[in-house]
Amino acid sequence: MRQAGRYMAEYRALRERYTLLELCRTPDLATEVTLQPVRRIEVDAAILFSDLLLPLEPMGIRFDFIRGEGPAIENPIESAADIDRLRRFDPRDALPYVLEAIRQVQRELAGRVPLIGFAGAPFTLASYAIEGGHSANFARTKALMYGSSAAWHRLCDLLVDLVIDYLGAQIEAGVDCVQVFDSWVGALNAHDYREFILPHARRLFDALSRRGVPLIHFGVGTGAILGELREAGGDVIGADWRTPLDEAWERVGFDRGIQGNLDPTLLLGPIDRALAATDDILARAAGRPGHIFNLGHGILPPTPVEHVQAIARHVHQRTGRRH
Repeated sequence: MRQAGRYMAEYRALRERYTLLELCRTPDLATEVTLQPVRRIEVDAAILFSDLLLPLEPMGIRFDFIRGEGPAIENPIESAADIDRLRRFDPRDALPYVLEAIRQVQRELAGRVPLIGFAGAPFTLASYAIEGGHSANFARTKALMYGSSAAWHRLCDLLVDLVIDYLGAQIEAGVDCVQVFDSWVGALNAHDYREFILPHARRLFDALSRRGVPLIHFGVGTGAILGELREAGGDVIGADWRTPLDEAWERVGFDRGIQGNLDPTLLLGPIDRALAATDDILARAAGRPGHIFNLGHGILPPTPVEHVQAIARHVHQRTGRRH
């Protein structure tokens, strides 16, 4: 999860010279950052370095990244009229640098490990666009969702169309798998998910399922709606650390894969504790096919690289598997 980042000295060196958006928009730099974790850690796949907000700008939603604060939307959505002004676009024309980075990364990887592409899911993209950035309670998003449901569904329809095209273009460019990040959808209960998200998420995954690559469906805080995520689609469902892996997998169904679910903060403490928690997760997986060992969310910036390396080695030693 979020392999590249500030926990790596070589990434920090690049960030001293370039903004996050410059890294994302320059294929040579995005390629280098994508490959940094592959060189240092025994990962079984590379994750494309990009940002899930990139499709917002061609839609007409301007944003930047504020150092130490995260993304900031310059013109957040406030009304149905704002939604109606949003533009459709072809990702091959509007986001060509992402697709070129994919081609470059695949040339560099030369088949060593597969490459995972990604995009944001409707609720997460919509919440960023409406809230103007990160949110603790998603009050503005839910106010629009509840109060202007027709406008909300128009927004989600547009986002799904764009994400289908965007991920389709990534697949054409050469990614081996795609992951759909609905990072903030855990803010919804099952009833609201079914009403406001499920039809859109299902349409997204139905369309992607015809593209011939594995699909990972990820969210945070989704223990109460894992069944709904399964219903929406995905070959693999992500589970965070709040639900034990075996319980989460039972809710998802053993006919689907599962990804997770080590608490990222464990990597900040003694490595023995992190290794013990890793063993517990592997024991709960019980050797059943379909488990992708991973963190329950992204690697935190203060994480020692040595701890990440140790966890990857430990998982391979315990399972006897290496790509």
